[in-house]
Amino acid sequence: MATHLKYNPLIRKLESIFAITDEERQALDNLPMQMTAVRADQDIVREGDSSSRCCLLLSGFACTYKVTAQGKRQIVSFNLPGDVPDLQSLHLKVLDNSIGTISPCSIGFITHEALRDLCARYPRITAALWRGTLIDASIFREWVMNVGQREGSSRMAHVLCELLVRLRAVGLVEDHACDLPITQSEFADALGFTTVHVNRILQQLRADGLIELKGERLFVPDWEKLKQAGEFDATYLHLENERAAA
Repeated sequence: MATHLKYNPLIRKLESIFAITDEERQALDNLPMQMTAVRADQDIVREGDSSSRCCLLLSGFACTYKVTAQGKRQIVSFNLPGDVPDLQSLHLKVLDNSIGTISPCSIGFITHEALRDLCARYPRITAALWRGTLIDASIFREWVMNVGQREGSSRMAHVLCELLVRLRAVGLVEDHACDLPITQSEFADALGFTTVHVNRILQQLRADGLIELKGERLFVPDWEKLKQAGEFDATYLHLENERAAA
């Protein structure tokens, strides 16, 4: 059964990277999905799973991650509303990473059959989804650069800039402020730092007047300085709407 959403984050996400027609927008809105509420710190899919459906993040924050044999977790991307972080399962038989919730999330599960039917009927939606996977690869490359070559506050500032821009692209930022329910431990797993080091870096960014954190709310008083601190250039996000990166 099709699930109509007043705010459809998948449409907002695709519109930020591709020109969607009214007919295609309606087809996306009519896409059947099973909506499920998932608590924080729960796996949505696990590495090694073979799935017959994809998960659309409707609300909340999640992450894609891998775990070493010693049990150390490396977060390789943060997943935001509108993302379909396991879209590769449409063509790959086995998942090579896990996806878990960071905050309470609303998930829309879409069968592979429904997605294949949509793509067959609307080739431009296929192109939009393909463009999205290419942008995901671009983000992965930037993360490798960030973790491998940037240091300290620059590494953290870059990720904060990325999150703000991606959230703005789907309408979840107001006046350089957004919800950010990511813990210091989760930032540590994403950035290759200890939790203590993450705390020190956040304190330094606050002291420098680059960010304000109140609970799970992030405010950026000086966007240009934060971008400079993180060596951030939004080109790798390939957004169609230039205002989202401004």
